[in-house]
Amino acid sequence: MSALKTGEFVGSLDCGTTSTRFLIFDKYANIVASHQIEYPQYYPEPGWHEQDADEIMESCDVCIAEACGALESAGWPKDSVKVIGITNQRETAVAWSRKTGKPLCRAIVWTDSRTKNTVTHFEHKLGYVGLEVEPGVFKKGKEGEHALKRLTGLQLSTYFSAIKLRWMIDHHVNVKQAHEEDDLAFGTVESWIVYRLTGGVRSGIHVTEVTNASRTLLMNLRTLEWEHVMLKFLEIKDSVLPKIASSSEVYGEVAYGALKGVKIGGLVGDQQGALVGNKCLKQGEAKCTYGTGAFLLFCTGTDIVSSAHGLLSTVAYKDGPTGKPVYALEGSIAVAGSAIKWLRDSMGLLRDANDINTLAASVPRTGGVYFVPAFSGLLAPYWDPGAAGLLIGLSAYTTPGHICRATLEANAFQTREILESMKLDSKTQLKLLMVDGGMTNGDMAMQVLADMGGFTVVRPEMRESTALGSALLAGSAIRLFGWDISKPETLAEVNTKGTREFTPTITEELREKKWIGWKRAVERSLAWEEGVDE
Repeated sequence: MSALKTGEFVGSLDCGTTSTRFLIFDKYANIVASHQIEYPQYYPEPGWHEQDADEIMESCDVCIAEACGALESAGWPKDSVKVIGITNQRETAVAWSRKTGKPLCRAIVWTDSRTKNTVTHFEHKLGYVGLEVEPGVFKKGKEGEHALKRLTGLQLSTYFSAIKLRWMIDHHVNVKQAHEEDDLAFGTVESWIVYRLTGGVRSGIHVTEVTNASRTLLMNLRTLEWEHVMLKFLEIKDSVLPKIASSSEVYGEVAYGALKGVKIGGLVGDQQGALVGNKCLKQGEAKCTYGTGAFLLFCTGTDIVSSAHGLLSTVAYKDGPTGKPVYALEGSIAVAGSAIKWLRDSMGLLRDANDINTLAASVPRTGGVYFVPAFSGLLAPYWDPGAAGLLIGLSAYTTPGHICRATLEANAFQTREILESMKLDSKTQLKLLMVDGGMTNGDMAMQVLADMGGFTVVRPEMRESTALGSALLAGSAIRLFGWDISKPETLAEVNTKGTREFTPTITEELREKKWIGWKRAVERSLAWEEGVDE
């Protein structure tokens, strides 16, 4: 038997919306071993989307074990992995018992829109009672909305995890009881995974990280601490909350399995992870990740830029406990790759998701078809939970190719809408957009994005940017390979293999004509009233 090689690697546990992956990177961001599995999704009611937190954790354990096995099969000992990072679907809410360490109900996924009535209740409360920003001082109505956004960078929406937690307390008797008895532990997915990896009910650490905490509606964007004004407003006890940590520090060690004793050194929400993974660390740099949804982040440096055009202010990352936070403007698209999945699974237009590029390329135009994929309302810049999905412009001429091309165009138009808002807020015209995520594998999809958006699209060869981001943060925490997130020059050798650029090929006149058509289609989808025939 040949001797095992010696080396140093960094691992990344990437728990996305539909699957978990564990990837092991070298110092250049080459993937030396990986494993990925999907885990079950539950849709018990229209607009509901749930996951089993135990099943999420099982998928993490399997991926770590299998990837470490693959590493050893390639001749490297598993202790070559010196540190791991974790990145996750962000606004998904998990509730568990401190006494038992067990989930109290299924996790409510970020895409879930069941909390519309909860949002309406708190909108009314904001209007008539207001936010108590100081003892006895209440900000109501528009003043209350501005105060909420100034505190958190966010707005009341079904999107954010504290609203989901409030719904759990109101609708699950065991969650309500745990809340009353100070037995309730709340966290986003990375918080749950760290708790379990570090020992669960026996020795588990209850911690979250600034980028995830910034998506709860409960964290003060400036102090990076839990905001008691919001806790009081949403009637949530602070005993349920984890400790807020930076994106890059040693939180604890893995308590079991193939990586027992390995440090956990980087935590980051998936979209901020992709920003870091694309090395968009400086003011004015931007990326968009196209997965189940699509998320465009524009780095604003150490400045918090407040949006007047439907975007969110959020934390991009925080390099260590004493590091200064870096901020970003974000625009979120609820439906991107999931529209392709819908064409495949629900409509039967595709045998394989990749077929969309072939079918879209079979026609030169959409034939007048527009697709607004508002399956759970529209996020930025509209924030309309009542918007409905819409296919318009259909005729006897329409083919699956036209619908597929309209689906790719919808992705491009939604991206452009966010960029138009960012231009107004930041006074910056973005000419170059870094992209990653599964949807970017299709050349046709990327060319349509460049054509309809009117900007250059840059796609790296290694597109696991989300996982790479958490790996960079983890490596930086122990200065593995000399990485230091606060010094981008130390990452110069990371992921430098070839990139491909897609530049616009259509006329400005045609682009604007298509843009006007898209805006008309969106207008028709907004504030759609549900019919009686459901």
